[in-house]
Amino acid sequence: MKVLILNGSPHPQGNTAIGLREAESELNKAGIETEWITVGSQDIRGCIACGYCKTHGECVFHDIVNELAPKFEAADGLLVGTPVYYAQPNATILALLQRLFYSTPFEKRMKVGASVVCCRRGGASATFDALNKYFTISQMPVVSSQYWNSIHGRTPGEVAEDEEGKQTMRTLGRNMAFLMKSIALGKESMGLPEQEPRIATNFIR
Repeated sequence: MKVLILNGSPHPQGNTAIGLREAESELNKAGIETEWITVGSQDIRGCIACGYCKTHGECVFHDIVNELAPKFEAADGLLVGTPVYYAQPNATILALLQRLFYSTPFEKRMKVGASVVCCRRGGASATFDALNKYFTISQMPVVSSQYWNSIHGRTPGEVAEDEEGKQTMRTLGRNMAFLMKSIALGKESMGLPEQEPRIATNFIR
């Protein structure tokens, strides 16, 4: 089994990375393979609603989003981390996730999703909520921990002093591994839940 890890911080070895690695260590202990990609410092533009992906199965901008698509499709889980900017995720990771989820036609349901948030003081809950939206609209089970998936620190390496935060990350990693394995067993014995044809209701007609 495999988890794709996306670090939305522009600092590859910063505080967000430390939090993600706490979770990753538990995934690896459970025999889960991980692939780590730092995206926070890359030049990733937002969606322009051109509709190209609907006819071509990929985004019109041939950048890291299209490179990540097959990796996401092959993965059993997605772990996303970001620092908090103005009580929101880093704009780069938002642009990536919006285009990645929208432009990819493959089924995402029952892939496992988890998010990690790093902040100095406030905004963690709002940022955490924003990341989870991508999972919940895609029928991806969201991994919980013993606290909201946040870790605190401002200066480089400061999150190493947040013992509760690090423990929350480790619990997240163990829970993610368990959930992925449980879903795999469920698929093997029962298959996926019945899927109805999609209904779209416009509020203004």
